[in-house]
Amino acid sequence: MNILVLNCGSSSVKYQLIDVDKKIFLAKGSVDRVGMSGAVLTNQRADGDEIKITGDILDHTIAIEYILAVLLSKNHGVISSKGEIHAVGHRVVHGAETFSGSVLITDEVIKGIRDNFEIAPLHNPHNLRGINACQTHLPNIPQVGVFDTAFHHEIPAYAYVYGIPYSFYTQHKIRRYGFHGSSHAFVAIRASELLKKDIKKLKLITCHLGNGCSITAIDKGISIDTSMGFTPLEGLLMGTRSGDVDPSVILYVMAKEGLNYSEANTLLNKHSGLQGISGVSSDMREVITEMNEGNKKAKLAFDVFCYRIKKYIGAYVAALGGLDALVFTGGIGENSPDVRKAVCENMEYLGIDIDKTANSSKEKEKPIHTSKSQASVFVIPTNEELMIAMETKEVVKTLKKK
Repeated sequence: MNILVLNCGSSSVKYQLIDVDKKIFLAKGSVDRVGMSGAVLTNQRADGDEIKITGDILDHTIAIEYILAVLLSKNHGVISSKGEIHAVGHRVVHGAETFSGSVLITDEVIKGIRDNFEIAPLHNPHNLRGINACQTHLPNIPQVGVFDTAFHHEIPAYAYVYGIPYSFYTQHKIRRYGFHGSSHAFVAIRASELLKKDIKKLKLITCHLGNGCSITAIDKGISIDTSMGFTPLEGLLMGTRSGDVDPSVILYVMAKEGLNYSEANTLLNKHSGLQGISGVSSDMREVITEMNEGNKKAKLAFDVFCYRIKKYIGAYVAALGGLDALVFTGGIGENSPDVRKAVCENMEYLGIDIDKTANSSKEKEKPIHTSKSQASVFVIPTNEELMIAMETKEVVKTLKKK
């Protein structure tokens, strides 16, 4: 079964055409600068063939038209007709309490996604534009919404309720939702495979560390707590996001600097995190380079980043009542031995002991714990697109049974 996986942002569309039965991609790429001058489509086939196309790509409908044209092209394509796309899986960021799992796109589901615009204004509107575009270009092909928040749907109330008047939850649905669900679910399943144990018998902590960062406690295959909250701003320090901060700081800075809501939102989401502390970059590689050259603010940014992760791991071991495996994934988690070393240092008392040689290995997927370590520690490359494709397949299979 071939599934087209789409991740639509405000000015970009990322895509993969995946043979979900073989668990391989046939083609992948992105359309960048949608709605701006100099829009670019980049496509790569599994055999290495690459092409870049520039053009006036004014909206998501045109972007997806371009994507389909490339997938169907004689010189660079991988399919001969649209009928070889058996389903479309859409990454939808926020399902709120409306969606507890992946669902077939219907008029009712579209209304539910739209109803959640207010709590996900930066994501859901663009996700819906991709769905609408596919209804235009692939009208007879089933579409499935896979929600970032769905994996965290079973978090208990004591972990998702905030310490503010309960009426804000009942009236405005303000609570912890959590994100990066497809990534956390994928690496948790993969960790259970590497351990050769049933996921329902495991206590796992998964660290998704990229430009956005989150950490999740998983007990018996179920997310019981996660660091991101009502929005993806809460929790760990990130590339440009502040993570946890005293709410009074925001009010104080708004008053002192004369910031309105939009300006404060931009400050916390775009100018904070690694970028804000280091003054160098939101890219951990550049922060580490500067740190190694003696930049004290870069060193501080690195230390804050790693300390926050370490602190959450300790909290989640307590919440889980033990730990079978710790997993690092995401761009930083997979590629920065420096971060993994700093996070796991002096954590032997929690049963975490990593091997320096294994940690520095160039292997993509690997165990990095010592033989003395009571908990396994893995580096596992995430594959959110494959997870979305797998979820889409399951929904479509159910549809066919009916």
